[in-house]
Amino acid sequence: EGAPLLAVCAGFQLLGSHYLAQDGTRIPGLGLLPMRTVAGSERLVGNLLVEADPALRLRQPLLVGFENHSGRTELESGLAPLGRVVRGRGNSGNSGFEGAWAGSVLGTYLHGPLLPKNPELADWWLRAALGRVGQTAELTPLDDSLEEDARLEAITKTLRPDRRSRFRLLGRGLAARRPG
Repeated sequence: EGAPLLAVCAGFQLLGSHYLAQDGTRIPGLGLLPMRTVAGSERLVGNLLVEADPALRLRQPLLVGFENHSGRTELESGLAPLGRVVRGRGNSGNSGFEGAWAGSVLGTYLHGPLLPKNPELADWWLRAALGRVGQTAELTPLDDSLEEDARLEAITKTLRPDRRSRFRLLGRGLAARRPG
């Protein structure tokens, strides 16, 4: 009914129609998002860097966290991914996408902790929650400088060492350095 929902990892998997375990057991999901998850034989573990879906309108579109899952989540046609994988494996290990969202329901494999490492996403989710109860007032800006420093440090650590020298961090994400 429009209530905001944030689900991470196994919670994300259960937002779909079902989870298919390795032994063939089909575990029903909540059916809130048109997707399904199948157990994989290999765990996908490591740092994860995602360029958020532009429709989320985040000023700082790079999301950072840690993934640790064996499920392979497949989004059905029309379901928007949370974003595009820049570094890491994401939903299925090879789709190039991470997470999913529709309305105020958001699911992801980004552990982190997710919201402290991505304060702008936290603000997006809070605005969705406030909108649910009819409050549309703009949030009072907080000093997120410590969180932003931690986010930028996590992004830097996530980039492969051979790519770090080709990028510079900006207050609004990542930009390639021009030669010369």
